[in-house]
This record gives sequence, structure tokens and C-alpha cells, in this order.
Amino acid sequence: MKSIIKTIFIFSLSLFYLTSTAQNKLISLDKLINKTDPAWPLVKKWIDSAKNKVEVLPVDSAKAKDVLYNSQMTTYATLGSVIYNTGGIMIDNGWIRILGSGSERLTRDIAEWNKGKTIKEYGDNIPYLLIADDAVGGFFAINYGGLGKDIKNVYYLEPNSLTWQPLGAGYGEFLVFCFDSDLSKFYKGLRWNTWNQFIANLDGTKTYSFRPYLWEEGTDIEKCTRKLVGIEEMYRFNIMKSKELNGDKGIKKDNSKQ
Repeated sequence: MKSIIKTIFIFSLSLFYLTSTAQNKLISLDKLINKTDPAWPLVKKWIDSAKNKVEVLPVDSAKAKDVLYNSQMTTYATLGSVIYNTGGIMIDNGWIRILGSGSERLTRDIAEWNKGKTIKEYGDNIPYLLIADDAVGGFFAINYGGLGKDIKNVYYLEPNSLTWQPLGAGYGEFLVFCFDSDLSKFYKGLRWNTWNQFIANLDGTKTYSFRPYLWEEGTDIEKCTRKLVGIEEMYRFNIMKSKELNGDKGIKKDNSKQ
């Protein structure tokens, strides 16, 4: 009997130690909130002078704190400031959806969206961080070593090639790109003539899927049929197909199911 009690006691201590260690990996919320030099005023200035249509989604302050903590981002950085101050940001009526702390129109928050895809648990080392996506099934991510050697640069998983393409820009530059660049040029061949008639009421959990697939040779988006699918379904499918089509050509392997 004593040996059983001793075993239970040792197990309890071990469990407590593992739990404490996991918790200690995460930086406390008060250290993540920068009260002297936050990045948001700069981001807000970019938004106010933006050439493209930018909609900042309302933020729930309590939820924003949870997401900031789970994502372990500081408000000193532009990414942390977007999480803490927005429910997300819509570009061109929602053609691009930049993730924040979640809102009614864009219910996905950046921490929860990455869990099960790029990380198993909050605080894990991350190969790349999904930060935004678009209406044609493209995904933007910050590279943390899983996509290339250019750490903290943004990549785009192209729906017409299913390869991760480096944009040569960090997160702040990515925001400026979304706010001010000629998106019709960037999305050449990926926007059909009447695209803007379908985007305004697009659910933030949905994206368009095309047949023939955009990555098939000779596909003309004007001649494709399209339907709405879940963004989760699209991400899983694109990651799977990218490995099939591109093998080891720099395509990030999806380890979420391991």
C-alpha cells in the first residue's frame, strides 16, 4: 500500500513539474504589452494613408489579451500591435484577410488558427506562422526557419503553383504592401473580371475553389467554375497537393498530424 501511495506521490510531482515547465515557457501578458513604445500608432498611420481599401475590424480587448498571450507576440512589434488592436484587417473588401484577435466578420484569430497546423501547443517552436489568406486560396506566412533561411520574412503559398514564394519583406513591409501596392498586378491571372461583385459579403472562414484547379497547366480563371469552400479545408488540401506536386522543392511539410 505504501509503495502505491509513494508511486502516486512521485507521479503527481512529475506531473506538476511538467505542467509548471510548460507554463514557464510562455512570457507573461504584462511583459508582452509595451506601454511606452507600441507599434500601433505607426500601423495606424499606414492605414490612414492607405491607397487600397482597408477595413480594421473591431477588437474585443479581453480576447485580444488572450490571443496576444497565446501567440507570444509583443505590442512593440507590428504583428503584436495588429493582434492587440484589431479583430483583423480586411483589404479590398475582404480579398485579403489579415488575421488579428478575431471578430464577428473574421472569427479566426491568429493563435487558434495556427494551432494544429504549424504548432501543436502554444509556446512550441514554430516553423512558420500563418498570418493572412485571400479569396482564391492563397496563404501568407512569416518564415521562422521552416520555409527558408530568410527568418521573419513573409512567404506566399501561391494557389496557381502551390509553392511557397518569398516576398522579400518582413511583416511590417507586408502590411504596407497590402495597404499601398497595386494588388491587381500582384494577383494577375488570379482575379476574374467580376471578382469584386463576390467579395464584399464573403465569409472570413471561406475561400473560392476553382475547377480546373488553378495550378493545372493552361488554366484560365475566366473559364473556371468556382465554389466556396472552408478555409481550413483549402489549407489542408493545398499543403497536401503541394507535397505531391513539388516534392522536396522547398515546400514546407505539414507535421501537424504527427
